[in-house]
Amino acid sequence: MSPTAGKVITCRAAVAWQAGKPLQIEQVQVAPPQANEVRVKILFSSLCHTDVYFWEAKGQTPQFPRILGHEAGGIVESVGEGVTDLKPGDKVLPMFTGECGECAHCMSEESNLCDLLRIDTERCVMINDGTSRFTINGQPIHHFLGTSTFSEYTVIHEGCLAKIHPDAPLDKVCVISCGFSTGFGATVNVARPKKGMSVAIFGLGAVGLAAAEGARISGASRVIGVDLNPRRFDEAKKFGVTECVNPKDHNKPVQEVIAEMTNGGVDRAVECTGNVNAMISAFECVHDGWGVAVLVGVPSKDDLIKTSPMNFLNERTLKGTFYGNFKPRTDIPKVVDRYMSKELDVEKFITHRVKFSEINKAFDYMIKGESLRTIIVMEE
Repeated sequence: MSPTAGKVITCRAAVAWQAGKPLQIEQVQVAPPQANEVRVKILFSSLCHTDVYFWEAKGQTPQFPRILGHEAGGIVESVGEGVTDLKPGDKVLPMFTGECGECAHCMSEESNLCDLLRIDTERCVMINDGTSRFTINGQPIHHFLGTSTFSEYTVIHEGCLAKIHPDAPLDKVCVISCGFSTGFGATVNVARPKKGMSVAIFGLGAVGLAAAEGARISGASRVIGVDLNPRRFDEAKKFGVTECVNPKDHNKPVQEVIAEMTNGGVDRAVECTGNVNAMISAFECVHDGWGVAVLVGVPSKDDLIKTSPMNFLNERTLKGTFYGNFKPRTDIPKVVDRYMSKELDVEKFITHRVKFSEINKAFDYMIKGESLRTIIVMEE
């Protein structure tokens, strides 16, 4: 075991004290892991838009002070009672959702919605005892998505950690732990385009580009990117997008534009914006008889979709997905293996690197739309 096992560790963490205010690098005390928990030394973290969303606290209950971060890579420092699948020194990817391996969802081949460890954005403590493992001078600091990777050490439930290839470069594969897998899985696991099919991707941010990568890997003949920001179009070509459409350039609904481009509609569509109008367009742009549309983006809680029932009766299918239908512990190590075998290229998603002390730069890059993924180097 590690010489620090069973002891409180004092380390640096980037703490969000208030909504929208710059994160502060603080000395934080990290308690040892309890039963079924693991303490992880985070080496690299990546900024996901979800971190920014909860930092801004515009659409949910503010939970401050909080240590954000959920897309990362690290090494197991110590394990709590009952943990048998992980040991100190293992390379792991933390994940915002989990896999207990015992509930009905985990036992099902068709679901990854774990009853115990499914994402809970309101929870800010560990599920084992309802308390935080982080304190600053005795003051508890809230957890985030069960991960809180903007800390040099963090405590995570074992079911939210994927043990990965020992040679995997954590500064690259850390992006697999959230955004990449969400978009990539939506295409390869849910939309499942066959070779030669056409695919429309709505939203060309990091998740949408990962969905496009899934279409490319699947052998799609046409990948049509749909976005309101034309500055994203050139970059999208690197991810398999063959042509781009800006809805603002047309005086008719974009689903009609795509139907005209594709002789009746695309075979598959993947929506990655969370905008309800884009969701409707994605569904209505697929071909009747066999078209499948997959919703990935998270809408506002009061949004409703309105479409003609005839779209369903004409044999179009609308599906939703959570985390690309990947089971975190079972499937994510296999995604990393595909990267290690050079089948997948995740490095093109990484546009910036910053020192941990400069973490606020990562937020600036994302807010300005300059980055896809910024790697935060924890030891710098």
